[in-house]
Amino acid sequence: MSKNLQAIRGMNDIRPTESPLWRYLEGQVSRLLDTYGYNQVRLPIVEFTELFKRSIGEVTDIVEKEMYTFADRNGDLLTLRPEGTAGCVRAMLEHGLIGGGQVQKVWYNGPMFRHERPQKGRYRQFHQIGVEVFNLAGPDIDAELIILTWRLWGALGLRDAVTLELNTLGTSEARARYRDALVAYLEVRREQLDEDSQRRLTSNPLRILDSKNPDTQALLVDAPKLDEYLDDESREHFEGLKARLTAAGVPFVINTKLVRGLDYYGKTVFEWVTDKLGAQGTVCAGGRYDGLVEQLGGKPAPAVGFAMGVERLVLLLETLELIPAELQRNVDVYLAAFGEPAELAGLALAERLRDTLPSLRLMVNAGGGSFKSQLKKADKSGAELALILGDDELANEQVAVKPLRDDSAQQTMSWNELAAFLAARFELA
Repeated sequence: MSKNLQAIRGMNDIRPTESPLWRYLEGQVSRLLDTYGYNQVRLPIVEFTELFKRSIGEVTDIVEKEMYTFADRNGDLLTLRPEGTAGCVRAMLEHGLIGGGQVQKVWYNGPMFRHERPQKGRYRQFHQIGVEVFNLAGPDIDAELIILTWRLWGALGLRDAVTLELNTLGTSEARARYRDALVAYLEVRREQLDEDSQRRLTSNPLRILDSKNPDTQALLVDAPKLDEYLDDESREHFEGLKARLTAAGVPFVINTKLVRGLDYYGKTVFEWVTDKLGAQGTVCAGGRYDGLVEQLGGKPAPAVGFAMGVERLVLLLETLELIPAELQRNVDVYLAAFGEPAELAGLALAERLRDTLPSLRLMVNAGGGSFKSQLKKADKSGAELALILGDDELANEQVAVKPLRDDSAQQTMSWNELAAFLAARFELA
């Protein structure tokens, strides 16, 4: 017997019962970004591997261990995108959208791919919503990105569940000085480091600050601190950001060990974290990457952005039971008709209702069936009301309205009255 086909491990189906919450979340984000003046860009899922090596960094965990890379039929080395920023920068450059200091505020969404160990909230195919801004260098735009996420958490009811962590990484020159000091401190303590940190000591030492190993964290207590090596420009930028967040009423904490996992970050970095999901605590993260455009072949251009994990935000909404009541059902009204004349009249009536009430969620029975079987399907659909059309109703151009979720009485009304009744019942404009 042949083996049953299954999805690849860590790459999950979004089932029909789950997709309404995804659509709700994505809709909240897209509407919010519209109000702030951001435009959507749609990017390829596959890019040349060199793009990620040059942007993310060849000695990062992502490039070394996690990317899905393959040669196509032409022999070109391609990679399923592990993150969205590099592809967005490539698109801006390729289409001349940021040359001459043009300001671009864009966002994108879709699947990303990393070969990690699948666990709750972390998958091999995962979905992100990313936001990027080009050619604005001041702390005001950093603040705007953070403030709009704070507004999103308010719309979703998540403000009490998330905390904003902030840090500044300084300029590349400041980080280089700090890197030398940190390596010198850790080199004489190499044997006390965990295996990952020993490897990172020569490749990406700042990532050691983010180690989850408690012994390594204990060792870092007396290590040199990044803020001791910051340049004046970065300090001023960071103070400007903090002042704007305070003015907007956005609470934050400073985390001097926050470095992010990608090489291209500098100056501002931030994460929105939660303690409601166990170990998978980051739901949104980003920062400034002023050198990346030049690194990928363009003229120098300041840039800043963030990405939020859709799976983790969906999981957080589910965990905190913040799913809007209207998402618990996908049908408002179910129309049951008995006999072909009633079915034909019911079809016409349903389309008239859709013309008059475009947002009404109306399902018409298909496949025939007895009175009992059609009402059973109406109940299973989750609808609040069943509209019943039989010979008597057809003869009088009426419809019976039967409540399915409470004990209120069934009533009969004319076809002309029905639209107004449903508009009032479901508060439809």
